[in-house]
Amino acid sequence: MEKKRFAVLMCAEDSEYVKKVYGGYSGVFVKMLEEEGETWDVYKVARGEFPEDEELFLYDGFVITGSCSDAHGNDTWVHDLLDLLNKLHSMNKKLLGICFGHQILGRALGGKVTRSPSGWDIGIRTITLSPSWSFSLTSLDLPPRLSIIECHRDEIQELPAKAEVIAWSEKTGIEMFKYGDNIMGIQGHPEYSKDILLHLIDRLIQGDCIMDAVGIQARERAALWEPDKEAWKRMCVNFLKGRL
Repeated sequence: MEKKRFAVLMCAEDSEYVKKVYGGYSGVFVKMLEEEGETWDVYKVARGEFPEDEELFLYDGFVITGSCSDAHGNDTWVHDLLDLLNKLHSMNKKLLGICFGHQILGRALGGKVTRSPSGWDIGIRTITLSPSWSFSLTSLDLPPRLSIIECHRDEIQELPAKAEVIAWSEKTGIEMFKYGDNIMGIQGHPEYSKDILLHLIDRLIQGDCIMDAVGIQARERAALWEPDKEAWKRMCVNFLKGRL
């Protein structure tokens, strides 16, 4: 049986802490998604490192990561990524977008990404799965509401008509979406641990991206709940491997 092959499209730069403790953000994704016998590659697209067109057919699916950049921005690599995503969509490749990856997939499909009118969402949030998506997940034995780590200030405001919103929260109207059977976006971070979240909060405060009070509130919220990491892992793995 031919080995499955996947790639992580890295849209962020690793912090020294995450490299030291987790082997980089790509290592966090591979740890969550990899199954025995698979090959996983990493392309640092935020540095302009993209797969060649003739390599695309080798892959069964791609994961698009989070980023400090804006999915509604005009950096050269962002436009190159949009071109790549449209090629992969035309090839019917499995595409799983996380946070920025969720937003850039929405933009590639013709949707609209903007700053959230209600500001940052940082911490652990409970999202509600749509009844239709919950029915699709019956075999995974998942509850209709799941907790996930969030860290974003942008969001998808509009999706094209063919896209289906499959989860929402009191903060964000499009927490998840599907487009056909090959594309899924998740606004939160199913791959994050609480340790990574707390590290990110510190980085955001140090970089003057958020005020101390926002960081303190996010830490307090994180202490109250646990993300449903195993449930998210089952969902992401089964989607990416074509078992949903």
